[in-house]
Amino acid sequence: MSKHYSIRPLSLVPVLNTIGVLIAVIGLCMIIPWLVAWGYGDGDADAIGKAAIITFLSGGIMFLFTRHQHEITNRQGFVSVAVSWLAASLFGALPLYFGTTLSYTDSFFEIMSGFTTTGASILTDIESMPHGLLFWRSMTQWLGGMGIIVFTVTILPLLGRSGSTLFAAEVPGPVNDKLTPRISETAKLLWGVYALISLFEFLLLWLGPMDWFDAVCHTFTTMATGGFSTKNASIAYYNSAYVEWVITIFMVIAGTNFALHYFGIRAKFMKYLRSREWQFWMLIILGSCLVIFLDFAFSDFYKQSAPAAAEFAKSPIRSIAFQVASIVSTTGYASRDFEQWSYLAQFTLVSLMLIGGMAGSTGGGIKAIRVLVFTKMATLEIRRMIHPRGFFPLKLHGQLIEIGAIRNTTAFLLFYGIIFGVLSLVLTFFGRDLVTAMTATISMLSNIGPGLGMVGPLDSYAFFTNLEKWLLSLTMMAGRLEILTVMVIFNRYFWRF
Repeated sequence: MSKHYSIRPLSLVPVLNTIGVLIAVIGLCMIIPWLVAWGYGDGDADAIGKAAIITFLSGGIMFLFTRHQHEITNRQGFVSVAVSWLAASLFGALPLYFGTTLSYTDSFFEIMSGFTTTGASILTDIESMPHGLLFWRSMTQWLGGMGIIVFTVTILPLLGRSGSTLFAAEVPGPVNDKLTPRISETAKLLWGVYALISLFEFLLLWLGPMDWFDAVCHTFTTMATGGFSTKNASIAYYNSAYVEWVITIFMVIAGTNFALHYFGIRAKFMKYLRSREWQFWMLIILGSCLVIFLDFAFSDFYKQSAPAAAEFAKSPIRSIAFQVASIVSTTGYASRDFEQWSYLAQFTLVSLMLIGGMAGSTGGGIKAIRVLVFTKMATLEIRRMIHPRGFFPLKLHGQLIEIGAIRNTTAFLLFYGIIFGVLSLVLTFFGRDLVTAMTATISMLSNIGPGLGMVGPLDSYAFFTNLEKWLLSLTMMAGRLEILTVMVIFNRYFWRF
């Protein structure tokens, strides 16, 4: 017997109301880079000011005309979150568009890369950019790191109880830590921890060779695991062991579940050690460092490649630790050109791009928790094949894993694989080589930035066509929202009751 569905129109009034609030907040945030631009006098203050006014008025008008709204439903929440990230990038691109010679497509790509903390850049001479625009570019990553909806829920009560629906849609992972019964309080706690750790990193970087401006910008992009730098050579510019070790430590911190940091600040350090995901993730980091170090120590590749050997010989442990932390946390900073490393080292790094950070962190990727759950699923399935009558429950932290988490993991991996295959194919259609196409796709989906081939750690994305840049931008957004939040909108049953 076939099922019949009645189509109920989806009211866009609450959606527009949410988007209006977000856009207005983005406009207010532009005041900070405007002050920086005014202070440095680089000539970009007018462009940022104009963009701020347009953005704030657009959001304010949208909010005022839709302020008599009802509580957001689950469906409206998904639409609101997806469109909000798109709207934030559309308006966030205005300062770059008004203040530089970049096309709007390039400006949008750069800011979408910022808000999604991807770190892929089309800029070829970063150091020629004015200070205000560089500050805004870095600030978008810090805002997007913990989530722009979560940020809005934190600072404004205007969304009311709808904030809980939006929070769940923006943080759609298999583990959604709720520190308090009230979602607004949870958002405030997470942002408070995020801001406190950011302040600590800023002070450490400022004590080193960085001035206050570079320290702030690199703090923004480290804690967000974004990877934008104010220097063309990224972190390699400073040639400083102090800077690299400080950033290495904070990249690992940023890739860790911030709920664990909340408990850590409250001196409950055993929460880290009892977390199976944290144990698993740290094992991945240490194991990857060991593999690359042993490869360097015993492989003939480095004996035959003088440049790569000389680069490694300067500081092998520091270089490996930094680059592994940068990739697995999906920050994407470069202190060395890892394309000069062996194929084994490159394969290891690409594998880390896929895994990414922990759930509840600012890192991207598949997430360690999903890899852990999937590994347990595969192991138990083999045991069931050996003992078909046995009962083998799937557990994590000594508790049964809910069927919803299993479905989430399976669906995520399926869609990740489909998008990876389709976008890689599309990029090869545009004439991109296979290594470039595949690693660029992984970079967008996992929100990393650098890849291999033509998108290596020392390259930019400027060579892509406009159509490719829009496709890559939308892939960044899908990756940041962990795919399912976006894919649900394209399901026909989403629009039916």
